[in-house]
Amino acid sequence: MTDTTSQPIPSQRKNLAQQLELDTRLLGMVGAFVILCLAFNFVTEGRFLTPRNVFNLTVQTVSVAIMACGMVFVIVTRNIDLSVGALLATCSAVMAVTQTDILPNMLGLELGHPAIAPIAIIVGLVTGAIIGAFQGWLIGYLTIPAFIVTLGGLLVWRNVGWYLTRGQTIGPLDETFMAFGGTNGTLGVTLSWIVGVLLTLAAIAAMWSGRRSKASHGFPVKPMWAEFTMSGLAAGSILGFIWILNSYEIPTRRLQRLFEARGEIMPDGYTEAYGLPISVFVLIAVAIGLTIMAQRTRLGRYIFATGGNPDAAELSGINTRLLTVKVFALMGGLCALSAVVASARLANHTNDIGTLDELRVIAAAVIGGTALSGGIGTIHGAILGALIMQSLQSGMAMVGVDAPFQNIVVGIVLVAAVLIDIIYRKRTGAH
Repeated sequence: MTDTTSQPIPSQRKNLAQQLELDTRLLGMVGAFVILCLAFNFVTEGRFLTPRNVFNLTVQTVSVAIMACGMVFVIVTRNIDLSVGALLATCSAVMAVTQTDILPNMLGLELGHPAIAPIAIIVGLVTGAIIGAFQGWLIGYLTIPAFIVTLGGLLVWRNVGWYLTRGQTIGPLDETFMAFGGTNGTLGVTLSWIVGVLLTLAAIAAMWSGRRSKASHGFPVKPMWAEFTMSGLAAGSILGFIWILNSYEIPTRRLQRLFEARGEIMPDGYTEAYGLPISVFVLIAVAIGLTIMAQRTRLGRYIFATGGNPDAAELSGINTRLLTVKVFALMGGLCALSAVVASARLANHTNDIGTLDELRVIAAAVIGGTALSGGIGTIHGAILGALIMQSLQSGMAMVGVDAPFQNIVVGIVLVAAVLIDIIYRKRTGAH
């Protein structure tokens, strides 16, 4: 008797996407994103896909993308969080006041001290997690609808942030803290290549580990050519992204100022590239961590089980109330992390920081394939959704489209994405 448990799946009657085991919905999103970028690149006469614009686009996407990753879990558990933009503003205000007022006056730590940035970030993360957990407690244990709790949070936390700063713009912030903002903090060319190679090896290792796991449990696996194809696509995507970022050179005047700050003279013809922004590296770390949590941990399994059928989850012994607190605490912590990136990019805290981010975050998660009915959602889909939205807005801004019309287009895209998702799930039988 022949053992067929580790044999590739039959290729008959399967198209290329099926043989590669690609999610057709995700493939459609990627295709739409590519068409969008090519269209804007054509209209802007090649300016949209320049290394400089790609660099700026990725930096601008990070803040919303980080929160969108957390929103996936919130929506998967059949909840919603309308307070994320306001919570970001409160956490930003707390960190700004900590840096410029509390630490200098209470501990004598002035801006530039090595402990300023770590302490401020920790205070912000703890603040966000506590607020998120409190909202989760109201939802899980007092059974107040998430829509109402977070709608109230939208009003409360936005104005708490205003009172913390007395309505003033707080800045400049600590230099180390601002390294999380984009151009003020990058890994450089060499370290970016090292990170890119490590990410590539990790992605390929994960693919082949998944193949071995399937084979060992008797599940069908892809043909070898398909595995090599997917590995090549992953490697090409990661290393190509790093190559584009490493192609964006620091402007000569900025380089001269950097040399002057060190008391040195810049050599003639000297050039240097930015490389991978620290904020993007943070997003990658968050995405990897949350993906592992969703797929490999008990908490992740509980989240998706609860979203799929809350009653059955509770009957099976899952503490769904405590789970709600954990999910919203995670969301609050990610809001604080986004506040670090957003305020660092601006180099200060402003009262309008995070305005309308709640809508952008929810839209990114939904466009990325998270089902509002619960139980379905992916981290990489939410990030792609955030990238599509930011590309759409940036492209329209480069073309000269007015801001009000940009919002109109984004609103239409959101509704269309949900409609397409509904049609797709009906045709494929997905729930």
